[in-house]
Amino acid sequence: MGKRCLLIVFGVLLPLLMAAQQTRSLSEQIRTVQVIMNDNPLAPPVARMGSRVEIGFDELTHEYTRYIYKVEFCHADWTPATELFESDWMEGFNGRPIEDAETSFNTTVLYTHYRIVLPNEDLRLKLPGNYRVHVYEEDSDTPVLEACFALYVPEMNVLAQVSPNTDVDFNKTHQQVTYAINYGSRRVVNPQQELRTVVMQNRRWDTAVINLPPNVQTAVGAEWTHRRELIFDAGAEFHKFEILDVRLNGMNVDRMGWFEPYYHATLFAAQPQHNYTSDIDADGGYIIRHSGDEDNDTQSEYLFVHFLLQAPRLPGGDVYVCGTWDSGFPDPRCRMHYDDQLRAYECGVLLKQGYYNYQFRQLDTDGVGRTARTEGDFFQTENEYIILVYHRPQGARYDALVGARIMKSEG
Repeated sequence: MGKRCLLIVFGVLLPLLMAAQQTRSLSEQIRTVQVIMNDNPLAPPVARMGSRVEIGFDELTHEYTRYIYKVEFCHADWTPATELFESDWMEGFNGRPIEDAETSFNTTVLYTHYRIVLPNEDLRLKLPGNYRVHVYEEDSDTPVLEACFALYVPEMNVLAQVSPNTDVDFNKTHQQVTYAINYGSRRVVNPQQELRTVVMQNRRWDTAVINLPPNVQTAVGAEWTHRRELIFDAGAEFHKFEILDVRLNGMNVDRMGWFEPYYHATLFAAQPQHNYTSDIDADGGYIIRHSGDEDNDTQSEYLFVHFLLQAPRLPGGDVYVCGTWDSGFPDPRCRMHYDDQLRAYECGVLLKQGYYNYQFRQLDTDGVGRTARTEGDFFQTENEYIILVYHRPQGARYDALVGARIMKSEG
């Protein structure tokens, strides 16, 4: 019963429409695909070599499926590193069955939770870089999900700052990243050929800046300063909601209801903002949990969450509700529809109980999600920025992730 990487060209700002380096479900039956680094569900999928990586997902049935997981090592552009043997980047056995599976308990929506933990007694990862895990049903060549993460060694030091004083405006609607790297013990002869860099805001690949050449080069490092390509829309703080009990209205929940066969939660309507509003958020992250806060993976309920954006019909592209919980922008399941009677954009998404951040974005013609009309852009917004530095010396066969910086902007 079969159920059902992006090639990044060397350039500057690149809309990544295929989302092939994002953790995502590839089947309607597979939900809540998570990559959790070192037991922190809010951390980005980037950590030091030797970190604990947990990949979890649900299949919407109590029937056990024998799933096989296969790990692959990828270059900086997320193409498989076919130049290497598996023994170059791993020890043990690949293509093993997932043995950790547990059915949900006391939930109206039946599901089975599966878990993979790396490293384990069968497999240990050896090289710093990008890793992608595909999960297949036994005897099938079609994956039901892919999970992506990166492991680094801190051999190059990455210094960076984010400023609202940009090359296009001053304390208005944008933020500009400046960064520099020190080569440390690594020998770099030709930075433009040997280095690969990625700069991301809030883990978004649709706005990622990839392989931007440095504008300052020295014998010990390189710098990226006053680059218009490193100017990001500032956006607004993420909205959030929390549902711990399906019978009670949680944070930002207007009403709860049961309409067979699902619980439904309707959130309070949001509106595009005209002024900045400060709030503490998780920059799009989410945590699965319920009121008992025990066995959250198997005792949390699935329910339809209804998102509302109170706004006139907007010119331009479709509007989506987004967070790190979706399957990559633009996720068809998160596309909103305009309700003329409500005078609002509406969307219902099947989600697992817990705490969620979300944001409304409008798909631009260049494949980028914009917040100007749906949220507003404010220089004070706190955003998460990730800078990744890969190095492939002349004659090497793979891109080693040798530097990483994760930081928050300060408005």
